[in-house]
Amino acid sequence: MSGLGMAGVAAVKWSTTATLARFVLQLSAQVVLARTLGPEVFGIFAIGVVVLTFAGFMTSFGFSWSLLQRATVQSADIRFAWTWQVLVGLLTMASVYGLAPGLATYFREPQAQFVIQWLSLACVMTAAAGPSTYLLQRDLNFKAIGLIQVGSYAAGYLLVGIPMALLGGGVASLVAAWLVQAGVVLVVSYALKPHPLRPLFWYAGAANTVHTGRAVFFTNIVNWVLNNMDRILIGRLLNTQSLGLYNVAYNMATLPNSLLLGALQPAFLAAGAQLQDQLPRLGRIYLNMLSTVLVLVLPAFVFLALIAEDLVRLLYGPAWHEAGWVLQILFVSMPAYVIWGLSTPVLWNTGRQHFEFALQLPLVLVGAAGFYAFSGDGLRSAAGVAATLLVLRAVVMSLAAMQVLQLRWRSLSAYAGRGLALSGLCVLGVWTGQRITTGFDSAWLSLLMSGLLSLCAVAVPVAWRPQLLGSATIEMVLRFIPQFSPWIKPNDTPPLTGVIEEQRI
Repeated sequence: MSGLGMAGVAAVKWSTTATLARFVLQLSAQVVLARTLGPEVFGIFAIGVVVLTFAGFMTSFGFSWSLLQRATVQSADIRFAWTWQVLVGLLTMASVYGLAPGLATYFREPQAQFVIQWLSLACVMTAAAGPSTYLLQRDLNFKAIGLIQVGSYAAGYLLVGIPMALLGGGVASLVAAWLVQAGVVLVVSYALKPHPLRPLFWYAGAANTVHTGRAVFFTNIVNWVLNNMDRILIGRLLNTQSLGLYNVAYNMATLPNSLLLGALQPAFLAAGAQLQDQLPRLGRIYLNMLSTVLVLVLPAFVFLALIAEDLVRLLYGPAWHEAGWVLQILFVSMPAYVIWGLSTPVLWNTGRQHFEFALQLPLVLVGAAGFYAFSGDGLRSAAGVAATLLVLRAVVMSLAAMQVLQLRWRSLSAYAGRGLALSGLCVLGVWTGQRITTGFDSAWLSLLMSGLLSLCAVAVPVAWRPQLLGSATIEMVLRFIPQFSPWIKPNDTPPLTGVIEEQRI
């Protein structure tokens, strides 16, 4: 069977189901919390999360990641990874707690000290949960991983965060929700995938683990800077109100990405680790995924960008109005984020871990220069810089991945054209829907009409001639939704040109 095997397909399906459930939970919880707490509280919490994500990279140092990359895993590998993750997690927790006053001063927000100090507890919990989590991924047990993700989020935010916020808990409600979620992940992941807890500080295979960990560590640092540079500089150069608006818009923009990458990336990484010596097969999977992003994901995000302001007005209310324009900009750049997320596993699975760090390092300087040059113009300009940076990362990483797999971009040109054509139909549908409902001043009516017309504009030609999607996209759709096979015949479409024909297995 070409492409992903049955185990990989099942893993993606479970991961998709769980991520979709988490998507619904997260969106619902974020709407309630945002309406209850307001932009400034979310801005204060965002400062703590920025610090915590950096601490998380420091904590892991890639020890658990090595468990996913190894051909075989022994008890000593797990003990070594767990021992050092917990030790570094404790050290990181103490460091973050001690640095909290200085960090609060940097962001000119005294309340951030409380948030950072309490969130430091999550450092050791996340570190200790690492081995079990990666061992579950290694087993392609995305059913368990998905249940943990959904259950932990529900426990943290639905059972703790929202009730505390409604009772006037303020930013403490967000902190408590985060800590409860981390605690549930630790307990349940270990219960489902127990492993030896006896400490092991060194063994024969330690050097290889440290080598992999070092590559993961430096790559994660660069990724953290690129992913959080916008929040760091917005929080510093503007204010917590602007940071709160931006953070909620960014979280909403990346929610669909969480659905896509949360479903595809871990399974692609785990399955790709088993295809390290089968580059043609890995290349076929990669090109099919990219074609699907161009044909289906790009129009979806164009549609979301066009309805962003109505979406914010309906979900979050007038206090969050400025986030609508920011959300528009970020939605447009999200397909690039998906492409970046699908490209990095290619480098890791082909033994080129250091490429991700080396290729993105210059973008840190480009991004910093852009934010310092344009953040003074306001939140919208900062969002524009962030979106541009996402596109640059996708271009750099996808070019590197295609070079490794000996693929050519022209193989995807037809799929880019299909995606742009479908995006144009979405634009027409939204424009018509918004014009029809202009006199009603109703966000939900505008969204309903725009959605229906856009869906019809895309669905009618695709239903009439499914081959408009292209053979690679159809192959991906049928692999995960075989129920469509009576209506779609992949053999009726011309094959991908260039390298792809050479790679058919």
